[in-house]
Amino acid sequence: MSTQDPIFIQVGDLADGFAPDSNILMNTAALIGQQFTLHFADGTSQHIQIENTQTLSWQASQTTAPVSTPYRATTLRDGIYFLDFISPIQAASTITLVINQHQQSAVMVVGQLPTEAETRIDMFSRVEKNLPLTPVTTQISFATFNRPFTNDDQLPTFTQELIGQRVMYTYSKTERYEHVYLNDHFYAWQCLDGVEKGLADVDRCHYIKVSDLLYLFVWQEKIVPTLGVVMVDLQRLKTDGKIVGYRGNDFGELSNFPVGAIAQPLNKTIHPAIAS
Repeated sequence: MSTQDPIFIQVGDLADGFAPDSNILMNTAALIGQQFTLHFADGTSQHIQIENTQTLSWQASQTTAPVSTPYRATTLRDGIYFLDFISPIQAASTITLVINQHQQSAVMVVGQLPTEAETRIDMFSRVEKNLPLTPVTTQISFATFNRPFTNDDQLPTFTQELIGQRVMYTYSKTERYEHVYLNDHFYAWQCLDGVEKGLADVDRCHYIKVSDLLYLFVWQEKIVPTLGVVMVDLQRLKTDGKIVGYRGNDFGELSNFPVGAIAQPLNKTIHPAIAS
């Protein structure tokens, strides 16, 4: 039994710990040559063309020029793709898409890491100023592609289906975590084995249902600025996604690295209703 307090580490160190023999998926080449014009509820659109295995072309709006940028694409289920890249036009920002070709729909998660000044606002000051505890922000949007936007049942949606679940995730031979999905806004995590062993916290999160037993899970950490965007397949018992944060203490370089795990549901808590 250790009496030494566990220490939070930088995201770059976390990436180094996750890298060896990880359970990430291989990149897919299935999207090469395909184009997606995304239509959003506010009437805006974006255009993506997958150029090759290395780069895609992204047009952020109808009035901006396309920009080529490196990307990663994987698939947990046939016709559903996880696509991720660092924004080429916004500092410390990443863009993640889940593309469902069966329904011609998509989820877009735009994540923004804080500046150094924003990060160094302490928790008590955040409470005093009515600020979120985490300085990491996300913008989650739903879209159709290659068809006009319609708010129909083909779109992904926020869900409560994961709430109450306790799941163990094995990322590699050395890295193992446990998640408990508490409510609409928060989940608890702890590192069972690995570079963060003994660490635990409760952080802001979002749950999105993509298909039956297939979810997009997004979380924003508050101590070390970190964003996670991961597909969770509780039918296949597999996950794949990414974690992004700063590589070191100087806020000058991002670490946007892939993660994937074998999922093992442990139990589900259902709280009894309060009698009225």
